[in-house]
Amino acid sequence: MTTDHDVVAEWVHLQYQDHSAFTETYGFAGNQGAVNLEAIRFRPANRASRTLLVFMHPASTLQLLPVPRALAAGGAHVLCAGSRYQRNDSALILEKVLLDLGAYIRHARQVWGYDSVVLVGWSGGGSLAIAYQSQAENPSITHTPAGDPVDLKGAGLIPADAVIFQGAHLSRGHLLAEVIDPSVVNETDPDDRDATLDLYDPANPNQAPYSAEFVERYRAGQLARMRRITAWVKTRLAELKARNTAELERAFVVHRTLADPRFLDPRLDPNGRKPGWCYLGNPQTVNTGPVGLARFTTLRSWLSQWSIDDSQGNGLQCATRMRAPLLVIENGADDAVPQPHAKMLFDAAASPDKTFRVIDGATHYYAGQPELLAQATALTRAWLQDRALLDV
Repeated sequence: MTTDHDVVAEWVHLQYQDHSAFTETYGFAGNQGAVNLEAIRFRPANRASRTLLVFMHPASTLQLLPVPRALAAGGAHVLCAGSRYQRNDSALILEKVLLDLGAYIRHARQVWGYDSVVLVGWSGGGSLAIAYQSQAENPSITHTPAGDPVDLKGAGLIPADAVIFQGAHLSRGHLLAEVIDPSVVNETDPDDRDATLDLYDPANPNQAPYSAEFVERYRAGQLARMRRITAWVKTRLAELKARNTAELERAFVVHRTLADPRFLDPRLDPNGRKPGWCYLGNPQTVNTGPVGLARFTTLRSWLSQWSIDDSQGNGLQCATRMRAPLLVIENGADDAVPQPHAKMLFDAAASPDKTFRVIDGATHYYAGQPELLAQATALTRAWLQDRALLDV
């Protein structure tokens, strides 16, 4: 039985030099040739530890989530690390997020003096953790998908001692490819749609439960739309480069990006999720709302984080390039992450020491599920203790 500890929260600020060709983060966070990062470190009062658990999401802050707080209450030292793009992913370059994560791990080792660092990749942080570890163990990236220099190969990224992939998807590109609305025919006019592919059109003859033929056509339409956008992005980038002016980037809107048949048909990749619902609420509303995935983006950001063919954060590929111990936790009623993703990542992973577990009934956020949160926390603690990565 683990005793809950009083937890102290500490604001953390890191700064390191950045030499990008232009600034894509607003204000002080990214100007003056420096990157400024902010994080929260949770430590049990009067309890030292030789291990730090690092949570990081490409675009969100995680200190309000129940999992890191529960681990800290159980005695662990936990860092909820924000990237330079926290709370705004419209211009996010994934390769630069990997550099941000590397700065935190270097600080944990060299300044704070932790002997071990464990990456805990929750939700969008899962593929981030896998991508980071693959580059730390086998560095290869020297440019972004848009061709801009970003030297991860020479950055001296420090590998983590273990990785936990919890309630996480394969990549932002994989997730978008499975939820984007293929009914959109004209990217500049979201009302110009193929009604036979519109899940939310009551006049659509294809209604849940969906036929296998419809699902196959729908998935093909999603992938085709993704690739049409990618082709347009590459054409625009080439045009800007050919002009040879100071205009280097352009922003655009991607309409209708939350229309997964699994939301309406619980027979597809079944788990314990609530039908007609998703982690952001009513999927029909979110499909057209301002918080949709990739709603506001830039040309470079699309290629770096959203293009399923170009992003270097592909969890399936990155997992084959890392060998650190790996724990994969699937939430059994996840209403955000597609059900097959956790097992697909686990099967692809080259780690000799890998473990797969399912928390039956757990939703994406463990909302109102304290007993399942405790189960997941106990699982994580035991797994780390078995590998001498957490103090008893």
